[in-house]
Amino acid sequence: MAAGETQLYAKVSNKLKGRSTPLLLEPLLAMGFPVHTALKALAATGRKTAEEALVWLHDHGNDPSLDDPIPQEYALFLCPTGPLLEKLQEFWRESKRQCAKNRAHEVFPHVTLCDFFTCEDQKVECLYEALKRAGDRLLGSFPTAVPLALHSSISYLGFFINGSPADVIREFAMTFATEASLLADCSVKPCTKQLHLTLAHKFYPHHQRTLEQLARAIPLGHSCQWTAALYSRDMRFVHYQTLRALFQYKPQNVDELTLSPGDYIFVDPTQQDEASEGWVIGISQRTGCRGFLPENYTDRASESDTWVKHRMYTFSLATDLNSRKDSEASSRCSGEFLPQTARSLSSLQALQATVARKSVLVVRHGERVDQIFGKSWLQQCSTPDGKYYRPDLNFPGSLPRRSRGIKDFENDPPLSSCGIFQSRIAGDALLDSGIRISSVFASPALRCVQTAKLILEELKLEKKIKIRVEPGIFEWTKWEAGKTTPTLMSLEELKEANFNIDTDYRPAFPLSALMPAESYQEYVDRCTASVVQIVNTCPQDTGVILIVSHGSALDSCTRPLLGLPPRECGDFAQLVRKIPSLGMCFCEENKEEGKWELVNPPVKTLTHGANAAFNWRNWISGN
Repeated sequence: MAAGETQLYAKVSNKLKGRSTPLLLEPLLAMGFPVHTALKALAATGRKTAEEALVWLHDHGNDPSLDDPIPQEYALFLCPTGPLLEKLQEFWRESKRQCAKNRAHEVFPHVTLCDFFTCEDQKVECLYEALKRAGDRLLGSFPTAVPLALHSSISYLGFFINGSPADVIREFAMTFATEASLLADCSVKPCTKQLHLTLAHKFYPHHQRTLEQLARAIPLGHSCQWTAALYSRDMRFVHYQTLRALFQYKPQNVDELTLSPGDYIFVDPTQQDEASEGWVIGISQRTGCRGFLPENYTDRASESDTWVKHRMYTFSLATDLNSRKDSEASSRCSGEFLPQTARSLSSLQALQATVARKSVLVVRHGERVDQIFGKSWLQQCSTPDGKYYRPDLNFPGSLPRRSRGIKDFENDPPLSSCGIFQSRIAGDALLDSGIRISSVFASPALRCVQTAKLILEELKLEKKIKIRVEPGIFEWTKWEAGKTTPTLMSLEELKEANFNIDTDYRPAFPLSALMPAESYQEYVDRCTASVVQIVNTCPQDTGVILIVSHGSALDSCTRPLLGLPPRECGDFAQLVRKIPSLGMCFCEENKEEGKWELVNPPVKTLTHGANAAFNWRNWISGN
């Protein structure tokens, strides 16, 4: 570590000690996160909601720099909105198309008011107050129209702001810098030079004329509402290139990065000696982890794509100063300060309520292989000597080992390849939702245990949470083929197949007690007993209990909690037929009213179409 970085770490660490914690920290601290990492997460996500900070913390669980108190860098920009912004964005697109990318394309249309400066994580709220104070002080004198004069040179094209409007804007920047210094102890340098909105910078000289023609086509007669916007960036990657992942990539080696579409990767061009051709070494913005990645899975992103917007102060177009002082104008002109506070409190209360109550998420397993290839699926993928091979890409790549051989898979089928994909995409969506899974129960059917494992992997919890196999939530045995219950994998076989199984868990309903062709009432009774024990054995304030089972469980495992009687058998059968792979039901305990309620699941449904088999031999060219 460089000496300058060491001094910065020490300075920030010392100032973290002995300070009171903001209200937004409370739910994060209640979950056991240290103060300094919770503050870092809030600053990195714009201090919008505790939920967003929680997602950031989960994503950065393996970030080697998580405990390093490196502050964010902040900058204040004056940004156009409305029709003018639309025309400027149109210029951005057209200039890039006709004249290639230049430095101006790295950032959105803006006027720099205060260049980047550092602020300690626990003082970011003070910056918001400084912005509000500066805006309130200059609100009455802010120009109703900001005149823009086109200026062009051999390497620069943009609009200059001159005269008294420029003086007022510079005074606003100076006021913010002063308030930020007093409230947040920041050294902020306001813009004292020519105010400008850059259109193109460092372009090829032969493109100057084309760029000027495009700039003159921008209509400046439209009225425009301007906003002062506070942004932040990670100071460690200022001189790095930014890549955006286009495709998903699963690491093949431990030193490779996981990529999801839309991920941003910071790449230092000077540190690529270890990378092979076609590969780069980068650091993921989403996780903070460093590793190799295939360069052709990415595209160049703009510098500002990774910046985080914190707060805005919107200057009203109204010219009547008296009307600006009433409460309606006040809330309108104060930008997002009051709404953000209200949203933060609302989010805080919602998150605290989630932490303080039990929740149960019941999920149906992914697509099973016999669902696509029929009852004879095993014959289609077995060799004469009883070995497995893959006749179609929707068959899984391999099967786990079973003591009695491949025959036992016949009535305990695995997930298809699409089922594996469905489970992963659902787990990834659960991760994005910020939901906190604390315990997982699965039916002993292989497809359910597989689905639970894949969801946990996407949640980055596969090593932290063990799967509790509960036979009591197995499918209604009357619907199972044969006169005996299916031969299911033992806990030892599941562990040998790399499933993280809780072998100490004592199920509510032992596997040996499952009876073939049980009655509907017997099925309902065992599901009721099982789900009641699952909920009661999980401690209060446990977070979300995940139950991965069959489509029937979305009804039979939720109605007992809701205090509802079983459905009529015929209605039950009709309902279950309509439940898709990865269908979900979400129950929350309403302690105030002493009951459970069905609420919206944390993620959207997964919808896709069929894809029929294709035999190229049946394709006759020219017919």
